[in-house]
Amino acid sequence: MIHKTAIIDPKAKISKNVKIGPYCVIGPGVEIGENTIIESHVNISCNVVIGKNNKIYPFVSMNEPQDLKYKGEKTSLIIGDNNKIREYVTINSGTDGGGGKTLIGNNCLLMISSHIAHDCQVGNNVIIANNVPLGGHAIIEDNVIIGGNSAVQQFTRIGQHAMIGGMTGVLSDVIPFGLSLGNRNTLAGLNIIGLRRAGIKNSDIKIIQKSYEIIFKTADLRSNIKNLPNEFKDNKYVTKILDFINKDKKKAIAKPTA
Repeated sequence: MIHKTAIIDPKAKISKNVKIGPYCVIGPGVEIGENTIIESHVNISCNVVIGKNNKIYPFVSMNEPQDLKYKGEKTSLIIGDNNKIREYVTINSGTDGGGGKTLIGNNCLLMISSHIAHDCQVGNNVIIANNVPLGGHAIIEDNVIIGGNSAVQQFTRIGQHAMIGGMTGVLSDVIPFGLSLGNRNTLAGLNIIGLRRAGIKNSDIKIIQKSYEIIFKTADLRSNIKNLPNEFKDNKYVTKILDFINKDKKKAIAKPTA
């Protein structure tokens, strides 16, 4: 059902069983997948592909990037399936300098007034709580939880199954399975509860814990990594941490406080 007060450009592609509520504005570059529900007063003005079974709540805005370098070039925003995008969320499309795409995966919950800036990559099963802005080019891997009123600086990475405590300023990258918090984020250990909820075996969790102790024994992470026993390095979960650390050697990794 499309409400009679909704304004939908004739070039927009609306799949079957889509519901669009009162006073929505849908632009020409928009594609909306089956069974998606868009409630009232939603504005989608940039080039957006929205998948199936999403629910988009009132006053959401999907629009051009907030970047002074943006000059109207054609870029996009791609959103997967089964997401809940709550009231007042704002999401920006990509920029030429960032690859031209902002990406959001499947089964995510974006809570009230959160913001996804241009060229961000948000994985699957991500929960972003109220009032959390992601700066441009941030990478949020699968199964991450970001607590309310936190802020993620541009170009920052947060590894899979990591958890960010509420009111945290995330300036440094957070390893997979990490728990990070603080006014300027530090590493407070591992997200043990998240690991257990993910069904990771206790034997693997113990290896991750022992590896964590070695990797962060001193501030020289790469020297510490050389001291990891081979059986730890061969563990698939530890490998994810090592790959994350080695992938971007310029960006600071969040570390425990002394």
